[in-house]
Amino acid sequence: MMDCSVVKTRHAGLTLISTTDFFYPLVDSAYEQGRVACANVLSDLYAMGVWHCDTMLMTLAASTDMDAGARHRATELMMRGFNDLARDAGTTVTGGQSVLNPWPIIGGVASAVCKSDEFIAPEHAVAGDVLVLTKPLGTQVAVNVHEWLHKAGSPHWARVVERCAVPTSTDGGGAAAAATRTFGAADALAMYDAALASMVRLNRSGARLMHTHGAHAATDVTGFGILGHARNLAQAQRAPVRIVIDTLPVIANTELVDSHFSFFGLLRGTSAETSGGLLVALPADTADAFIADVAAADGAPAWRVG
Repeated sequence: MMDCSVVKTRHAGLTLISTTDFFYPLVDSAYEQGRVACANVLSDLYAMGVWHCDTMLMTLAASTDMDAGARHRATELMMRGFNDLARDAGTTVTGGQSVLNPWPIIGGVASAVCKSDEFIAPEHAVAGDVLVLTKPLGTQVAVNVHEWLHKAGSPHWARVVERCAVPTSTDGGGAAAAATRTFGAADALAMYDAALASMVRLNRSGARLMHTHGAHAATDVTGFGILGHARNLAQAQRAPVRIVIDTLPVIANTELVDSHFSFFGLLRGTSAETSGGLLVALPADTADAFIADVAAADGAPAWRVG
C-alpha cells in the first residue's frame, strides 16, 4: 500500500506495517549519514500516520575500498548515528545484517503492529482537500553543490560561481531588486547545512498530528520528486481526484542552481529528495491548524502546496 507493506496478522484487529530502504553515501559525515538513513526509513511509517515504530533492523555494508582503520571508524559512526536517531524516535534497533561492499551502505527496516485506528490508509482524499508539505524541497541540489565545492577543478562548481547571481536586497514591495552578488562557498555551505538539518529531522510530529487534524491521505516525498509522489498519491485514492501542486517551497538558493542545470528538475517537481517531508491531504478547515502545530512541534515551517 503506497509507502509500506500492510499485512493483517493472524491476531484479530492487528496489522503489521513495515518498510525498508538503504543509502549509499550522501553527506560527508558518517555519523550524519546514519541519522539521515534512519529518518528516511522511518518516514514511510510516518506517511501512514504511524508515529510509533515498534522496532527497527539495520542494513549495513562496510567499505572494502577503505583501509581497515577508516572502514572501522566510518562504520562505527554510521551505526551510532542510526541508533541515536532511532532512540530519538522512541524506538530501538534490535537486529540486522552486515556485509562487505566497495561502497558503504546504511539503511534498514522499520515495523509497527497497529490497531485499525493507529494508521491512516493513504486512500481517502477527496475533492477540496488541501495539500500540505512539511519540509522544503532541494536536498538533491544542495548535496550536489556541496560535493562540487569540495571537488578540485569541478566544472559544475565553476558554472555555479559564473552563472548564479544571489539577490542582495529587496525593494519595498518584497520583489527582488537588481543588486546581486556572486554565489560563493558560504552560500553552498548554508544550503548544505539547511538540507542536512531537514534530512535528519523526523516526520514523527507530522504523523501524530495527521490524526489530530483528520488527514485523509499522505505520502513522503523522496526519490520520485514531489510530482511523482503526488501522482502516485492521486492514483491510490478511492474517490476520483486530481492533485494540483501550485507551490514549491525550496531550500534557499537551490532554485538559482536548478535554473542553470537541466538534470535536477527541482522547479519541474521531479528532483529526487532524501528524507523529504510528508505530503498530506487535509480537510480545508483543518490545514492551517495542522501547519501551525507542525511548526510549533518541529520548530520549522510547513506549507500549503496544492
